[in-house]
Formats: sequence, structure tokens, C-alpha cells
Amino acid sequence: MKRAACVLVAALFGLTACSSDNTNTITVSAAASLTDSFTALGAAFEQDNPGIVVRFNFAGSSTLAEQLTAGAPVDAFAAASSEAMDRAVQAGTVEQPALFATNTLAIAVPPNNPAQISRLDDLADPDITLIVCDVPVPCGAATQRLFDANALSVVPASLERDVRAVLTKVIQDEADAGIVYRTDITAAGAEVHGIDISSESNVINSYPIAVTATADDSSGDLATEFVDFVLSDDGQSILRSWGFGTP
Repeated sequence: MKRAACVLVAALFGLTACSSDNTNTITVSAAASLTDSFTALGAAFEQDNPGIVVRFNFAGSSTLAEQLTAGAPVDAFAAASSEAMDRAVQAGTVEQPALFATNTLAIAVPPNNPAQISRLDDLADPDITLIVCDVPVPCGAATQRLFDANALSVVPASLERDVRAVLTKVIQDEADAGIVYRTDITAAGAEVHGIDISSESNVINSYPIAVTATADDSSGDLATEFVDFVLSDDGQSILRSWGFGTP
């Protein structure tokens, strides 16, 4: 019965396996803003541990936390905010989270910057098509804190499910600007132009990671090793190469 329930939950959330399917495989649910950096971390971990496979499930942190509560077969969870991880802790789905990175917000615009945006205050212009994350996800909550701290009144054209959805709309010229993480601009390269927000005006998100309470003995041990790798000097070096700050 437990096996059948695991398979059903995996199918519902589009996950490829249950934790116990393969003792050499772990599944990591990670915030959308970690897509590139964690893909690199996973590749490095696999190289250091031949025969081990790291599978990733990337989405908004609030969505991932809900999946965990619903019983998604995940061995480790990395969130884009302490608030999202706190919800998982309160639900009893993770154990002993640790901070591993920080991130700040930035403005992403198309390479030609058609609206000629140069600073945060420009986003208050009602003629600008601005895309941001929805408030329930960490990038949306951080964006709202940013606007509140700077007494900025804006009316976004749309609220997206995660930061990668915001970035995609900017890349596809569906928006004049989007609020994303600085690391997303680094990952996008020449596809967008990034406009920095001064440190005095900006907000900082802290990223926690934890092994899940549902990981079995074998996958839990591997998940612990992966978390330790993320926290190690080598893991931190990879994260810094993608623009993340130290915790």
C-alpha cells in the first residue's frame, strides 16, 4: 500500500521516482531560481560519487512545500526563503534546515531596454509593462518588501508562479521589465539586460536546505551527503560562480 501511494503521488507531481526505487538515486526539490546552480552542483556531486544520480524538481518554493506536505517522494528540499522552509518545518516534512546562500533582486529588461529603464523608481510609470512573481512565492514576497521599503506604488501587468516565468516573459519581449533575482540575470546572459538595485534599497533572501523527513535510510544518507556538499567549500564556490552570496 505504501508503495502504491508513493507511485500515485509521484505521478501527480510529475516526479520520476519514489525515494526507495533506486538506492543510488536521490530526488531534490529546489526553488526555480536554483535551476542552473543546482544543475551544476548535481553534476559535480555525481562526478565525485560515481554511480550516484541526482534528480531535480524545480518550481516555486511554496509549490514545493505544498508537494512535500502532500507526500511527494523527495529526499532534500532547497527553498528560496526561510519562510518557505519554516512552513515545511511546521508541517514536519523536513529536518534541521541550514542556510546555504543569499540572493538579491534586480531588474531584468530586454537587451535593447525599450522603456529606457535605469532605476527602481522608473517602474512606477503606468506606461511600463512590469512582470513580477506572485506574493505567495519567495521572489514575490521579496518584491513586495522591496516596493514597500521604497514607498513605490506599482501595478504589475501579471503575477507569475515563479521567478523563471518572469524571466521568460522578459526574454520573449512580453514585458518592459521584470523583477527577478540577480542570479537569474547572470544565468540568462545576453538574453536580458540587468539593472542593479542599490544595496540601500534592496532586500536579501536567505536560502535554506534540508533533508526531508520522508527520505528512507539509504536515500536519506545520500541526501545528507548532497546537503553537506552544497554547504562545503566546493559547493559554495559553485554557488558563488552563479552569483549567489554566502549565508
